[in-house]
Amino acid sequence: MTLEGKPVPAFDMPTADGDRVSDGALKGKPYVLYFYPKADTPGCTTEGKDFSALMDAFAAAGARVIGVSKDTVRRLSNFKAKHDLTVTLASDEDESVCEAFGTWVEKSMYGRTYMGIERATFLVDAGGVIRRHWPKVKVKGHAEAVLAAVRGL
Repeated sequence: MTLEGKPVPAFDMPTADGDRVSDGALKGKPYVLYFYPKADTPGCTTEGKDFSALMDAFAAAGARVIGVSKDTVRRLSNFKAKHDLTVTLASDEDESVCEAFGTWVEKSMYGRTYMGIERATFLVDAGGVIRRHWPKVKVKGHAEAVLAAVRGL
């Protein structure tokens, strides 16, 4: 499913900081939504640290970065504090936002199938249109590639 060129699906989620983040509140500036499977796992921690390390550059480009998982707000808050993450972390406990973005998918491991979040990133422009979609993200170098795309808007 490609969402590039389409309006961003509506969303409103609680964050690890006790706030809320929504498509309506973000309109007017570009932003990045990156979906990751689970807080405090190796790949997700690396991805959060990589985006956090580039937060000044994203801010200079006028973009906000939001990580989305189905973890509870409390777990996200602990994850953020433990690893000194500076990105906004949002909780999609009911998977509705993941469903809307096509990141809630069937996965398999060790012969067992289950539903989970596919690591994916979306770049949304100031008008609320998805300009880039990175499916099945490989973490290494990804934050830098996303920053380059933000700068190219």
